[in-house]
Amino acid sequence: MKNTAATESRVSTYLLDNCAPEARARFAALEVLFDPGTIRHLNGCGVAPGWTCLEVGAGGGSIAKWLVDRVGVTGHVVATDIEPRFLEALRGDPNIEVRRHNIVNDPLPEAAFDLVHTRLVLVHLPERDRVLERLIAALKPGGWIITEEFDTFSVPSRPLVDGADSVLTVHTAMTQLLTEHGANGHWARLLFGRLRTLGLTGVEVEGRIFMARAGSPGLALMRANYEQLHGEMIATGYITRREFDVGLERLNGADFVMTLPILWAAWGRRP
Repeated sequence: MKNTAATESRVSTYLLDNCAPEARARFAALEVLFDPGTIRHLNGCGVAPGWTCLEVGAGGGSIAKWLVDRVGVTGHVVATDIEPRFLEALRGDPNIEVRRHNIVNDPLPEAAFDLVHTRLVLVHLPERDRVLERLIAALKPGGWIITEEFDTFSVPSRPLVDGADSVLTVHTAMTQLLTEHGANGHWARLLFGRLRTLGLTGVEVEGRIFMARAGSPGLALMRANYEQLHGEMIATGYITRREFDVGLERLNGADFVMTLPILWAAWGRRP
């Protein structure tokens, strides 16, 4: 991937920008919540010394760092993000290339990678289906893709079943705002069929569910997202300032519990 200024686009509809002060807290929570499962899937695909890997939307860099350690001195990792500021610490390793890259329209080599991984990126892109095709085209024959995305609709909180399971107005407002900007809360549920239709073999899926509660990384993740998007939610009329403040205050309750969206992992191999 050539390092040219012409490809370094930051045009995006993504609202949870890495430039925001809440980004560091969000990445820390995502790593604690989801890295163990992600690493289990990477191990299942057999990531090994000598592999060439692409980490799209590398965020805080924890998975890119794991991949670099796994592929060793004979392997190579390309870690991309539309805003790679949190990846700067990885640049000293000769086996990793950190790239500012917009996966929607910036160049991507074909048949170049043994593994492509992305987490919580495609669900936010209106062009997600086309991007998925591009990522599969970037695989070598026999290469693996793993994509992990939120499904915000299949298992919502159910207070009528469990009175402690909360539904926050602020969370509903955030979901509406993200949808308005191109997110699709149903798309992750379709990944199994998408990967098979695109000709991959060995396609499998797994869904993971977590509960946000006092002191948990899930609650830290939700708080960071709400705080980052509060201005947009209020400006668009999805929530009032009073409703937002009440919602944030509820997060402080020792008995607060909320079901997080399902994180679907889907993986398959290019023939």
